[in-house]
Amino acid sequence: MSATTAADGAILVDGHEWTSAAAAAAVTAAAGPGASLAVHHGKERFDILPLLVATDGGIKALGYDGRRLRPNLVIGGVPDLRERDWPGQALRIGDVVIGIESLRGRCIVTTIDPDTGVQDLDVLRRIHRSFEGKVALNCWVAQGGTIRVGDPVELIDEELPRPPRGGWILGAPYLVP
Repeated sequence: MSATTAADGAILVDGHEWTSAAAAAAVTAAAGPGASLAVHHGKERFDILPLLVATDGGIKALGYDGRRLRPNLVIGGVPDLRERDWPGQALRIGDVVIGIESLRGRCIVTTIDPDTGVQDLDVLRRIHRSFEGKVALNCWVAQGGTIRVGDPVELIDEELPRPPRGGWILGAPYLVP
C-alpha cells in the first residue's frame, strides 16, 4: 500500500482518492479491521514525529500495559532502559531505516486503560517520577520498506537528515507514504 499526493494536492491511497471505498479497503487490508483514514485541520498532524518506537525493556520498566504508550513499533530483546541512549542514532530493520530524534514526553492519555477506558493517574505520576516524564522514542522513517514481526533490528550510528515538521497523517495507525 502507498500514499501519495496528486498534482492538485489530493491525497491518494494506492492511486485512489483517499475518501473512496477502494482506499478504505486498502487501509483495512494493510492495517486490519477498524483502521480508517481521518482528516485533521490543525497545524500539526502528529505529536512530535510520525513514528513512536517503544522497547520491551522500557515497557517492562514502566510496569504497565505498553499499549498505553500507543507505539507504532515495539522492539523486542532490549534490556532495561537501553533505548534512553539511542536518540541521535538510527534503527536498521532490513532495508528500512528509522531515525531516532528524542525521548517522548508523555501526556494524560497514558492514564487511560486501553481495554476498559478507566483512568489511573498513577501511570503518569510514575512516568514523571521515574522517567523524567519521558518514555519511548520520537522517530521518523528515513528509508521506507516492509518490516515483519521477528525481523532483526540493528542500532546504527548514522547521521540522517532531520525530518520535515508538520506533514500529514493517514488515520490510525500511521501509514508511511
